[in-house]
Amino acid sequence: MKDTVERVNLNWSELSFDYRRTDGHVEQLYTDGAWGPARVVEDDTIRLPIAATCLHYGQECFEGLKAFETKDGRIIVFRPEQNAQRMIHTAEKIHMVPPSQEDFVAAVEEVVRVNRRFVPPCGSGASLYIRPLLIGVSPIIGVRPSLDYLFVVFATPVGPYFKGGLKPIRLIVMEDYDRAAPHGLGDAKTGGNYAAGLRGLLAAKSRGFAEALYLDPEEHRYVEETGASNFFGITRDGAYVTPDSRSILPSITNRSLMQVAEDLGLRVERRRIAVDELGEFVEVGAVGTAAVITPVHAIQYRDRLFTYGDENTVGETTRALYERLTAIQHGDAEDVHGWTHEVTFD
Repeated sequence: MKDTVERVNLNWSELSFDYRRTDGHVEQLYTDGAWGPARVVEDDTIRLPIAATCLHYGQECFEGLKAFETKDGRIIVFRPEQNAQRMIHTAEKIHMVPPSQEDFVAAVEEVVRVNRRFVPPCGSGASLYIRPLLIGVSPIIGVRPSLDYLFVVFATPVGPYFKGGLKPIRLIVMEDYDRAAPHGLGDAKTGGNYAAGLRGLLAAKSRGFAEALYLDPEEHRYVEETGASNFFGITRDGAYVTPDSRSILPSITNRSLMQVAEDLGLRVERRRIAVDELGEFVEVGAVGTAAVITPVHAIQYRDRLFTYGDENTVGETTRALYERLTAIQHGDAEDVHGWTHEVTFD
Protein backbone atom coordinates (compact mmCIF):
# COMPACT_ATOMS: atom_id res chain seq x y z
CA MET A 1 0.00 0.00 0.00
CA LYS A 2 1.30 3.44 -0.90
CA ASP A 3 2.41 5.44 2.12
CA THR A 4 1.66 9.05 2.87
CA VAL A 5 5.18 10.36 3.34
CA GLU A 6 5.52 14.12 3.02
CA ARG A 7 8.16 14.87 0.41
CA VAL A 8 10.40 17.89 0.17
CA ASN A 9 9.14 20.59 -2.16
CA LEU A 10 11.11 20.00 -5.35
CA ASN A 11 10.23 20.17 -9.03
CA TRP A 12 10.98 16.47 -9.47
CA SER A 13 10.59 16.33 -13.24
CA GLU A 14 13.08 19.16 -13.71
CA LEU A 15 15.88 17.90 -11.45
CA SER A 16 19.39 17.96 -12.87
CA PHE A 17 22.10 15.43 -12.07
CA ASP A 18 23.62 17.48 -9.24
CA TYR A 19 24.22 17.20 -5.50
CA ARG A 20 21.53 18.46 -3.12
CA ARG A 21 21.82 18.31 0.63
CA THR A 22 19.46 15.82 2.24
CA ASP A 23 18.50 14.82 5.80
CA GLY A 24 21.61 12.85 6.63
CA HIS A 25 24.20 10.25 5.72
CA VAL A 26 25.57 7.05 7.26
CA GLU A 27 29.09 6.70 8.66
CA GLN A 28 30.99 3.66 9.89
CA LEU A 29 34.58 3.74 11.18
CA TYR A 30 37.22 1.02 11.02
CA THR A 31 39.78 1.45 13.80
CA ASP A 32 41.82 -0.82 16.11
CA GLY A 33 41.33 -3.65 13.65
CA ALA A 34 37.53 -3.74 13.64
CA TRP A 35 34.52 -1.99 12.17
CA GLY A 36 32.45 -0.02 14.65
CA PRO A 37 28.68 0.45 14.50
CA ALA A 38 27.09 2.52 11.74
CA ARG A 39 25.60 5.85 12.74
CA VAL A 40 23.45 8.47 11.08
CA VAL A 41 24.95 11.96 10.77
CA GLU A 42 22.80 14.95 9.84
CA ASP A 43 25.68 17.18 8.70
CA ASP A 44 26.89 16.79 5.12
CA THR A 45 30.57 17.33 5.89
CA ILE A 46 33.30 15.07 7.26
CA ARG A 47 36.43 15.94 9.25
CA LEU A 48 39.78 14.51 8.19
CA PRO A 49 43.34 14.66 9.50
CA ILE A 50 45.46 16.86 7.27
CA ALA A 51 47.74 13.88 6.60
CA ALA A 52 44.98 11.35 5.83
CA THR A 53 46.10 8.77 3.27
CA CYS A 54 43.06 9.43 1.08
CA LEU A 55 44.29 12.98 0.51
CA HIS A 56 47.93 12.16 -0.21
CA TYR A 57 48.14 8.63 -1.57
CA GLY A 58 44.76 8.13 -3.17
CA GLN A 59 43.43 5.52 -0.78
CA GLU A 60 39.79 5.98 -1.66
CA CYS A 61 37.12 4.24 -3.68
CA PHE A 62 33.42 4.75 -4.27
CA GLU A 63 30.28 3.27 -5.76
CA GLY A 64 27.09 4.61 -7.31
CA LEU A 65 23.60 3.13 -7.35
CA LYS A 66 19.98 4.27 -7.39
CA ALA A 67 16.75 3.84 -5.46
CA PHE A 68 13.34 4.13 -7.12
CA GLU A 69 9.76 4.38 -5.97
CA THR A 70 7.46 1.83 -7.61
CA LYS A 71 3.87 2.39 -8.68
CA ASP A 72 2.62 0.72 -5.49
CA GLY A 73 4.80 2.91 -3.26
CA ARG A 74 7.63 0.48 -2.49
CA ILE A 75 11.25 1.66 -2.57
CA ILE A 76 13.67 -0.59 -4.42
CA VAL A 77 17.42 -0.41 -4.98
CA PHE A 78 19.04 -2.00 -8.01
CA ARG A 79 21.60 -4.73 -7.27
CA PRO A 80 23.31 -3.27 -4.16
CA GLU A 81 25.05 -6.59 -3.48
CA GLN A 82 26.96 -6.19 -6.75
CA ASN A 83 28.12 -2.73 -5.73
CA ALA A 84 29.27 -4.13 -2.39
CA GLN A 85 31.28 -6.83 -4.11
CA ARG A 86 32.87 -4.33 -6.47
CA MET A 87 33.87 -2.07 -3.58
CA ILE A 88 35.44 -5.05 -1.83
CA HIS A 89 37.38 -5.85 -5.02
CA THR A 90 38.57 -2.26 -5.41
CA ALA A 91 39.50 -1.88 -1.75
CA GLU A 92 41.58 -5.03 -1.79
CA LYS A 93 43.50 -3.84 -4.87
CA ILE A 94 44.62 -0.67 -3.08
CA HIS A 95 45.12 -2.33 0.31
CA MET A 96 42.12 -0.88 2.10
CA VAL A 97 39.81 -2.66 4.54
CA PRO A 98 36.33 -2.78 2.99
CA PRO A 99 33.03 -3.08 4.84
CA SER A 100 31.34 -6.46 4.55
CA GLN A 101 28.64 -6.95 1.95
CA GLU A 102 26.09 -7.10 4.77
CA ASP A 103 27.25 -3.79 6.28
CA PHE A 104 27.35 -2.17 2.84
CA VAL A 105 23.76 -3.16 2.02
CA ALA A 106 22.55 -2.23 5.51
CA ALA A 107 24.07 1.24 5.17
CA VAL A 108 22.42 1.69 1.76
CA GLU A 109 19.06 0.72 3.25
CA GLU A 110 19.52 3.09 6.18
CA VAL A 111 20.45 6.09 4.04
CA VAL A 112 17.26 5.52 2.03
CA ARG A 113 15.18 5.37 5.21
CA VAL A 114 16.79 8.54 6.56
CA ASN A 115 16.08 10.35 3.30
CA ARG A 116 12.68 8.87 2.47
CA ARG A 117 11.17 12.29 1.77
CA PHE A 118 13.86 12.88 -0.88
CA VAL A 119 12.96 9.76 -2.90
CA PRO A 120 11.42 11.11 -6.11
CA PRO A 121 7.84 10.02 -6.86
CA CYS A 122 7.20 7.23 -9.31
CA GLY A 123 6.90 8.49 -12.88
CA SER A 124 8.86 11.71 -12.29
CA GLY A 125 11.90 10.55 -14.25
CA ALA A 126 14.09 11.17 -11.19
CA SER A 127 15.72 8.82 -8.68
CA LEU A 128 17.57 8.84 -5.39
CA TYR A 129 21.26 8.52 -6.26
CA ILE A 130 23.28 6.73 -3.57
CA ARG A 131 27.04 7.23 -3.22
CA PRO A 132 28.99 4.85 -0.93
CA LEU A 133 32.53 6.10 -0.25
CA LEU A 134 35.50 4.44 1.46
CA ILE A 135 38.54 6.51 2.47
CA GLY A 136 41.78 6.02 4.39
CA VAL A 137 41.80 8.45 7.31
CA SER A 138 44.97 7.69 9.30
CA PRO A 139 47.42 10.62 9.45
CA ILE A 140 50.45 9.03 7.75
CA ILE A 141 53.31 10.78 5.98
CA GLY A 142 55.17 7.71 4.75
CA VAL A 143 53.80 5.81 1.77
CA ARG A 144 51.93 2.93 3.36
CA PRO A 145 48.31 1.86 3.86
CA SER A 146 46.08 3.57 6.36
CA LEU A 147 45.28 1.88 9.66
CA ASP A 148 41.83 3.47 9.91
CA TYR A 149 39.04 3.75 7.35
CA LEU A 150 35.80 5.70 7.10
CA PHE A 151 32.88 4.25 5.18
CA VAL A 152 30.32 6.88 4.22
CA VAL A 153 27.03 6.52 2.34
CA PHE A 154 25.10 9.59 1.27
CA ALA A 155 22.17 10.11 -1.07
CA THR A 156 20.78 12.90 -3.18
CA PRO A 157 17.80 13.19 -5.55
CA VAL A 158 18.80 13.51 -9.18
CA GLY A 159 17.27 13.82 -12.58
CA PRO A 160 18.54 12.12 -15.76
CA TYR A 161 22.28 12.38 -16.38
CA PHE A 162 21.51 13.70 -19.84
CA LYS A 163 18.40 15.84 -20.23
CA GLY A 164 16.07 14.70 -22.97
CA GLY A 165 16.41 10.99 -22.28
CA LEU A 166 17.94 8.79 -24.97
CA LYS A 167 19.75 11.36 -27.07
CA PRO A 168 22.63 10.14 -29.26
CA ILE A 169 26.11 11.58 -28.71
CA ARG A 170 29.40 11.68 -30.63
CA LEU A 171 32.66 10.12 -29.43
CA ILE A 172 36.25 10.53 -30.52
CA VAL A 173 38.97 7.90 -30.14
CA MET A 174 41.77 9.42 -28.09
CA GLU A 175 45.14 7.88 -28.91
CA ASP A 176 47.19 10.53 -27.11
CA TYR A 177 45.78 9.63 -23.70
CA ASP A 178 45.37 6.43 -21.70
CA ARG A 179 42.72 6.09 -19.01
CA ALA A 180 44.53 3.24 -17.26
CA ALA A 181 47.93 1.56 -17.21
CA PRO A 182 48.61 -2.06 -18.17
CA HIS A 183 48.27 -4.26 -15.06
CA GLY A 184 47.09 -1.17 -13.16
CA LEU A 185 43.82 -0.11 -11.56
CA GLY A 186 41.57 0.21 -14.59
CA ASP A 187 39.18 -2.37 -13.16
CA ALA A 188 38.96 -0.57 -9.80
CA LYS A 189 36.47 2.20 -9.06
CA THR A 190 38.91 4.71 -7.64
CA GLY A 191 38.76 8.46 -8.10
CA GLY A 192 42.18 8.39 -9.74
CA ASN A 193 40.75 6.64 -12.79
CA TYR A 194 38.24 9.43 -13.27
CA ALA A 195 40.90 12.08 -12.75
CA ALA A 196 43.02 10.33 -15.39
CA GLY A 197 40.11 10.60 -17.80
CA LEU A 198 39.65 14.34 -17.41
CA ARG A 199 42.37 15.24 -19.92
CA GLY A 200 40.81 13.12 -22.62
CA LEU A 201 37.30 14.32 -21.77
CA LEU A 202 38.21 17.99 -21.98
CA ALA A 203 40.21 17.42 -25.17
CA ALA A 204 37.22 15.65 -26.72
CA LYS A 205 34.84 18.42 -25.70
CA SER A 206 37.16 21.06 -27.13
CA ARG A 207 36.78 19.33 -30.49
CA GLY A 208 32.99 19.16 -30.29
CA PHE A 209 32.56 15.60 -29.00
CA ALA A 210 30.71 14.48 -25.88
CA GLU A 211 33.35 12.05 -24.60
CA ALA A 212 36.62 10.31 -25.34
CA LEU A 213 36.77 6.65 -26.29
CA TYR A 214 39.95 4.95 -25.11
CA LEU A 215 41.91 2.11 -26.65
CA ASP A 216 43.80 -0.57 -24.76
CA PRO A 217 46.88 0.85 -23.00
CA GLU A 218 49.26 -1.84 -24.23
CA GLU A 219 48.81 -1.90 -28.02
CA HIS A 220 46.33 0.89 -28.77
CA ARG A 221 44.51 -1.52 -31.08
CA TYR A 222 41.40 -2.51 -29.14
CA VAL A 223 38.38 -0.54 -27.95
CA GLU A 224 38.05 -0.31 -24.17
CA GLU A 225 35.63 2.26 -22.71
CA THR A 226 34.95 5.96 -22.34
CA GLY A 227 36.11 7.93 -19.32
CA ALA A 228 33.04 6.96 -17.30
CA SER A 229 31.12 4.29 -19.22
CA ASN A 230 31.47 0.80 -20.68
CA PHE A 231 31.06 0.31 -24.43
CA PHE A 232 28.81 -1.99 -26.44
CA GLY A 233 28.02 -2.48 -30.10
CA ILE A 234 25.18 -4.29 -31.87
CA THR A 235 26.08 -6.29 -34.99
CA ARG A 236 23.96 -6.79 -38.08
CA ASP A 237 23.34 -10.41 -37.15
CA GLY A 238 22.02 -9.58 -33.68
CA ALA A 239 24.96 -9.80 -31.29
CA TYR A 240 25.57 -7.60 -28.23
CA VAL A 241 29.36 -7.15 -28.25
CA THR A 242 31.28 -5.57 -25.36
CA PRO A 243 35.04 -5.42 -24.71
CA ASP A 244 36.84 -7.90 -22.49
CA SER A 245 39.84 -6.37 -20.75
CA ARG A 246 41.41 -6.38 -17.29
CA SER A 247 41.75 -2.58 -17.44
CA ILE A 248 38.01 -1.93 -17.87
CA LEU A 249 35.76 -1.13 -14.93
CA PRO A 250 33.29 -4.02 -14.50
CA SER A 251 30.03 -2.13 -14.98
CA ILE A 252 27.03 -3.50 -13.11
CA THR A 253 24.79 -1.87 -15.71
CA ASN A 254 26.68 -3.55 -18.53
CA ARG A 255 26.57 -6.91 -16.76
CA SER A 256 22.81 -6.48 -16.38
CA LEU A 257 22.39 -5.46 -20.02
CA MET A 258 24.25 -8.56 -21.17
CA GLN A 259 21.65 -10.65 -19.39
CA VAL A 260 18.80 -8.53 -20.73
CA ALA A 261 20.25 -8.90 -24.22
CA GLU A 262 20.13 -12.67 -23.85
CA ASP A 263 16.57 -12.42 -22.55
CA LEU A 264 15.66 -10.50 -25.72
CA GLY A 265 17.20 -13.19 -27.93
CA LEU A 266 20.52 -11.50 -28.72
CA ARG A 267 23.81 -13.33 -28.80
CA VAL A 268 26.24 -11.89 -26.23
CA GLU A 269 29.94 -11.64 -27.02
CA ARG A 270 32.42 -10.34 -24.48
CA ARG A 271 35.71 -10.15 -26.31
CA ARG A 272 38.43 -7.89 -27.64
CA ILE A 273 37.10 -5.41 -30.21
CA ALA A 274 39.63 -4.16 -32.76
CA VAL A 275 39.19 -0.46 -33.48
CA ASP A 276 38.71 -1.30 -37.18
CA GLU A 277 35.56 -3.22 -36.20
CA LEU A 278 33.78 0.02 -35.29
CA GLY A 279 32.45 0.17 -38.83
CA GLU A 280 30.78 -3.21 -38.52
CA PHE A 281 28.29 -2.21 -35.81
CA VAL A 282 24.81 -0.96 -36.62
CA GLU A 283 24.23 0.48 -33.13
CA VAL A 284 26.63 1.61 -30.41
CA GLY A 285 26.10 2.72 -26.83
CA ALA A 286 27.88 3.77 -23.64
CA VAL A 287 26.52 2.30 -20.41
CA GLY A 288 26.70 3.15 -16.71
CA THR A 289 24.65 3.77 -13.58
CA ALA A 290 24.02 7.48 -14.16
CA ALA A 291 22.54 7.32 -17.66
CA VAL A 292 21.92 3.56 -18.06
CA ILE A 293 22.48 3.76 -21.83
CA THR A 294 23.74 6.70 -23.87
CA PRO A 295 23.28 5.98 -27.59
CA VAL A 296 26.23 6.85 -29.80
CA HIS A 297 25.56 8.41 -33.20
CA ALA A 298 29.15 8.77 -34.42
CA ILE A 299 32.75 7.88 -33.53
CA GLN A 300 35.72 9.76 -34.96
CA TYR A 301 38.86 7.65 -35.38
CA ARG A 302 41.74 9.48 -37.02
CA ASP A 303 40.39 10.57 -40.42
CA ARG A 304 37.47 8.13 -40.37
CA LEU A 305 33.98 8.86 -39.06
CA PHE A 306 31.82 5.85 -38.19
CA THR A 307 28.12 6.64 -37.96
CA TYR A 308 25.19 4.72 -36.50
CA GLY A 309 21.79 5.91 -37.71
CA ASP A 310 21.15 9.64 -37.65
CA GLU A 311 21.85 12.06 -34.85
CA ASN A 312 18.22 12.16 -33.67
CA THR A 313 17.33 8.48 -33.84
CA VAL A 314 17.88 5.77 -31.24
CA GLY A 315 18.43 2.28 -32.60
CA GLU A 316 15.65 -0.25 -32.17
CA THR A 317 17.78 -2.71 -30.18
CA THR A 318 19.30 0.00 -27.98
CA ARG A 319 15.84 1.30 -27.13
CA ALA A 320 14.56 -2.20 -26.36
CA LEU A 321 17.51 -2.86 -24.03
CA TYR A 322 17.03 0.47 -22.27
CA GLU A 323 13.29 0.05 -21.83
CA ARG A 324 13.57 -3.51 -20.50
CA LEU A 325 16.30 -2.71 -17.97
CA THR A 326 14.71 0.52 -16.71
CA ALA A 327 11.36 -1.26 -16.38
CA ILE A 328 13.03 -3.77 -14.05
CA GLN A 329 14.80 -1.01 -12.12
CA HIS A 330 11.51 0.83 -11.57
CA GLY A 331 9.54 -2.28 -10.66
CA ASP A 332 7.42 -2.10 -13.82
CA ALA A 333 8.60 -5.46 -15.20
CA GLU A 334 8.97 -8.84 -13.57
CA ASP A 335 12.36 -9.20 -11.90
CA VAL A 336 13.10 -12.79 -12.88
CA HIS A 337 16.79 -12.43 -11.95
CA GLY A 338 16.30 -11.12 -8.42
CA TRP A 339 18.07 -7.83 -9.06
CA THR A 340 15.85 -5.44 -7.10
CA HIS A 341 16.27 -5.04 -3.35
CA GLU A 342 13.32 -3.64 -1.42
CA VAL A 343 13.96 -1.26 1.46
CA THR A 344 11.53 -1.85 4.31
CA PHE A 345 10.24 0.81 6.69
CA ASP A 346 9.09 0.10 10.26
